[in-house]
Amino acid sequence: QVQLVESGGGLVQAGGSLRLSCAASGRTVSRNAMGWFRQAPGKEREFVATINWSGGSTSYADSVKGRFTISRDNAKNTVYLQMNSLKPEDTAVYYCAADSRSYTYSPGGDDMDYWGKGTRVTVSS
Repeated sequence: QVQLVESGGGLVQAGGSLRLSCAASGRTVSRNAMGWFRQAPGKEREFVATINWSGGSTSYADSVKGRFTISRDNAKNTVYLQMNSLKPEDTAVYYCAADSRSYTYSPGGDDMDYWGKGTRVTVSS
């Protein structure tokens, strides 16, 4: 089993930046694709970004492309989401997820098996 714990959320003004972290424990995730998703109030959870096991492939939702960057440090068993030029519409609970399969990658994050409890991001206008 893999446990995922997100951190780094908070309140920021529009145009500001935040860096989210997702620390995995239980076993290494260095062979697994990981991703970030978000759920805004009253809306369904949506894909934000994914990264393959090595960090060599990434995918982003159109709404965040050019503003958000996903990265990982396999030595630390941690995935990050750097969020720049934040907008009020980025307000949501952000969830980290991991694929249980090794060395596979679904850019849209359709096959995530492990989920964190989320960290809240609020962007004020």
